[in-house]
Amino acid sequence: MTSTGILYLIPNTLGASDNADDALAHIIPEQVRAITSRLDYFVAENAKTARAFLKLIAVKHPLAKPLQEITIAELNVNTPAQALAGLLAPLLAGQDAGLVSEAGVPAVADPGADLVRLAHQRGITVKPLVGPSSLLLAVMASGLNGQSFAFNGYLPTDAALRAKRIKELENRSRGEKQTQLFIETPYRNAAMLDALVGNCQAGTLICVATDLSLETESIRTMTGAQWKSQLGAGKAPDFHKKPTVFLLLAQ
Repeated sequence: MTSTGILYLIPNTLGASDNADDALAHIIPEQVRAITSRLDYFVAENAKTARAFLKLIAVKHPLAKPLQEITIAELNVNTPAQALAGLLAPLLAGQDAGLVSEAGVPAVADPGADLVRLAHQRGITVKPLVGPSSLLLAVMASGLNGQSFAFNGYLPTDAALRAKRIKELENRSRGEKQTQLFIETPYRNAAMLDALVGNCQAGTLICVATDLSLETESIRTMTGAQWKSQLGAGKAPDFHKKPTVFLLLAQ
């Protein structure tokens, strides 16, 4: 009887760097790079960017096969549920595989979660590897409650619905003393911060964490009143089109 392969969950860097090779070595542990280099089957959101990631891995860790011969299957928001079983077929035949995120860790705010769940159902060993998570880095650096926190994904884009959701999260934060995290499409960061300042109470703590782990990293925690003063003085964060995590903790 053939044993199944292992599904490795492979973290990626959180964004582009001026010196990508050095950034990879600094952010991704040696063990992770070594394991990645010996695999020749991957599942990723985008094959092109996954190949770019593997090309950086290959700078110091020769790949198992020439890059053009490595199989990279795509799994993204457009992948039908019935296609997931096929992605696991090589593992059921005994081949190890790597699930690679576009940024950060796989299966967290990432379409890979469904594949991981199916792997468990099929008896496939799942092995998470250490790497950067923008959500945990943001909690660590925010100064907000790290004992109890919740990630809420994206908030509504409609202004009225977004305002309602922010107030709901603020009330939940106050009642449970829980940090609330969410993200936004980077070009709408300014609108999100405006909505937070406009709908949260003056004493609510708001953290804006941008470009985490990159050279351009910026993390600022202030009350709603302080943010309002900063924005009124034209001192908005430099976060346009930059990946950002927003956090709030009601007092």
